[in-house]
Amino acid sequence: MALKDRVMTEGMKLAGHPALAPLLRDPRFMKLLMQALAVPGRLEELTEEQKNNFIRSLGLARQEDVDDLKRTVRALEEEVSRLRNAQAAKATTASAATVSADADAHRM
Repeated sequence: MALKDRVMTEGMKLAGHPALAPLLRDPRFMKLLMQALAVPGRLEELTEEQKNNFIRSLGLARQEDVDDLKRTVRALEEEVSRLRNAQAAKATTASAATVSADADAHRM
């Protein structure tokens, strides 16, 4: 059983204990309890923030930055490919028209 699951299980047992009922009705205690439960998330947030600041101070790119650049490059490559295909189709059409015009001229 993971630590979090065990803490939750034990906490539920304690919450049902009659001696704790007055404490659980106290808004100050509940506020403190909510703040304590928010600590892991806030700690992770602060750690992530510090990591990003450190990476920025070294002039390095974050993983999100690299992923954004990869998406941009991929989109640009697709656009270049689309434009090349359109240009090739246009050239093929123009070439076919020239061949047809030459054939018509020779028949006359």
